[in-house]
Amino acid sequence: MFSSFASRGQRLTAVCCSLVVAMTTGMFSSNSIQAASQTDPFLRVASATSAISTGVDLELDRKWLSAIEHYKEALKQWPDSDQLRFGLRRSKIHFSIERRYLDGSFEQDMLSLEPRSALAEWDDVYEMISSRYVERIDVTSFVAHGTESLYLALANDHFLAHHGLDRDDAAVRALRRFLREQYWNKPLGSKNDAHQVMKDISNLCQRRLSLAPTAVILEYVFGGTNVLDDYSMVLTPEKLKALYANIDGEFVGLGIEMKAEEGKGMLLVNVLPQSPAEQGGAQPGDYIVGISGQDCRNWTTEEAAKLLKGPEESQVQLMLANQQGDVRGPITFVRRPVSVKSIPVVKMIDDEHKIGYLKMTAFQKSSAQELDAALRELNAQGMESLIWDLRGNPGGLLTAAVEVLDRFLEGGTIVSTRGRHRGEDWSYSAHRSGTWDMPLVVLIDNNSASASEIAAGAIFDHRRGLLVGRQSYGKWSVQSIFNADNSTGIRLTTAKFFSPHGKNYSHVGIKPNVEVAEKDEMTTYYRGPETLNPREDSDIAKATEILQSQNQYWALTRHEAQLTP
Repeated sequence: MFSSFASRGQRLTAVCCSLVVAMTTGMFSSNSIQAASQTDPFLRVASATSAISTGVDLELDRKWLSAIEHYKEALKQWPDSDQLRFGLRRSKIHFSIERRYLDGSFEQDMLSLEPRSALAEWDDVYEMISSRYVERIDVTSFVAHGTESLYLALANDHFLAHHGLDRDDAAVRALRRFLREQYWNKPLGSKNDAHQVMKDISNLCQRRLSLAPTAVILEYVFGGTNVLDDYSMVLTPEKLKALYANIDGEFVGLGIEMKAEEGKGMLLVNVLPQSPAEQGGAQPGDYIVGISGQDCRNWTTEEAAKLLKGPEESQVQLMLANQQGDVRGPITFVRRPVSVKSIPVVKMIDDEHKIGYLKMTAFQKSSAQELDAALRELNAQGMESLIWDLRGNPGGLLTAAVEVLDRFLEGGTIVSTRGRHRGEDWSYSAHRSGTWDMPLVVLIDNNSASASEIAAGAIFDHRRGLLVGRQSYGKWSVQSIFNADNSTGIRLTTAKFFSPHGKNYSHVGIKPNVEVAEKDEMTTYYRGPETLNPREDSDIAKATEILQSQNQYWALTRHEAQLTP
């Protein structure tokens, strides 16, 4: 775990892209709330009627994550639909509110604040955004998005239940209408004007609904960041600790990654090696269907996580089901420290042609040292070429990406960053010492993001190797993590990064040298160190084929064609 920062001037620079986090907290970065989003409660229009209707039904059922996924897919087909965009926006905000109110640290450490401390938190966040965010954000926009968050919170079941309110209550409906009519995009000239608006609305909510002022102000703290990009957010104490644990690769728990599937429970996407979960017999593809005697088949991920977390050496009993629905348990698991390797798979996959393989799932503090050990291990087995698998790798630390790439590049620029603040402009270069010179193929897909794209961009621009697979995710921005008051944090996009040739593929992604089509059949992608079978993995099979033919490899690597978005 990183030691906590002593001041807000110190920060951690990351280029991670947690797809789940981005999906649940990021909003459109418009500088004002769209007028059409004032419609209450949901929009129904003729354009893309079926998709809109399905999304609205999911919203009415409070299935926010399903609604988010549905709207995102629908927008690929109808990208010009305002109603689909507004549906996506509403669902994201509701899901963000729901996650906060299922976060124990939000309830214990933040809702308990005095109103003046909550307002100081708002000041802290707004000042940091004003000075550090990659784009200029005015106070009117920031407060307007806070008002929008409060407006939706007053129709959110978790918010209402916590504060003893009912969304069908006439006073709640009247207050929402008043917010929409009197405060939507209300022009503000200064921070003092913002304070006055928050105080007025807090007093109004307290008078009409007996709603605590701190709860109102916190919607302006968290909701205000909805004006920013998908990767910028305020982090509760619990979320900040979890982020540091992910970067360090160490945490206390069971050692699982999971995703809720309605009616089935928590799908285990990954079970870490040598973790309590693995030692208790849990496997990727299993479902958690019961936690401590409670059926969790219809819970959200956040609801399950709340019971699965706990202190070191504490116990939890789980019921597990396999893909066929056979249930086993209860099984007792003991929570303990778990180390997460960023390179879980290292092996020779073609002894005849001396082709090595390593899978990197993140760029964390230990990644360069893990890579050194992996390359030494493969070298001892006679490796003469390497497949570097970055599929599904969401990124991590900028410095880790630079250190890792320095192992493959003899010199020249690795990556450069540019931001609004002068301190965000940097250029990182490779050094000859310690460089591994061998044919290299890098596997990427549409979940390879951020630091993975730094790697792909540097390898391509330097013609150091070949990219094989599918177009990458398209996250080409840098996040810095700042400590705020009350043990919270602020994750802000402070710069954009550029490949050695000065290219930024934000929202586009890098196209590989050799594209491999995804299989038509629906497959579950598990993040664990699955048994490799190159003949069944079309990406690895193509990479192996290329490396088996040195003439083909060098012809493709030296090809003059430029990447096209």
